[in-house]
Amino acid sequence: MRTVAFPASLVPEPAHHLAEHAEAGRTGLVFAGARSGVLRRNNFRRIWLRALTTTGLGDVHFHDLRHTGNTLAATGGATTRELMHRMGHSSVRAALVYQHLVNGRDHQIADYVDGQIKKVKRPPRGPSGT
Repeated sequence: MRTVAFPASLVPEPAHHLAEHAEAGRTGLVFAGARSGVLRRNNFRRIWLRALTTTGLGDVHFHDLRHTGNTLAATGGATTRELMHRMGHSSVRAALVYQHLVNGRDHQIADYVDGQIKKVKRPPRGPSGT
């Protein structure tokens, strides 16, 4: 068994998969073919459907994993530039889709701005005498 470093916070199933099946290193394959090669389109669907059946996940598309990861990154505070980098995009269009998902932060942002203003707000002056 080869050792692959992964965060301790990972749940046991993905941690086990990485330790047993994934290639080592930052650029190593997470999903490899039967002979440790790149999965080909013609056999990937069969393997993916078998994995869904085994795990009981039901109707999940592989691309849903990418969408979930980017949604979690956006709600975790990733900037548009960081999302673009994660997705490998050179335009902001796709990243803005995920940024749009965190619009619920409007109150949090407004509270922060309000707090900054209150820090520098001067006390009101007395009567001007005019």
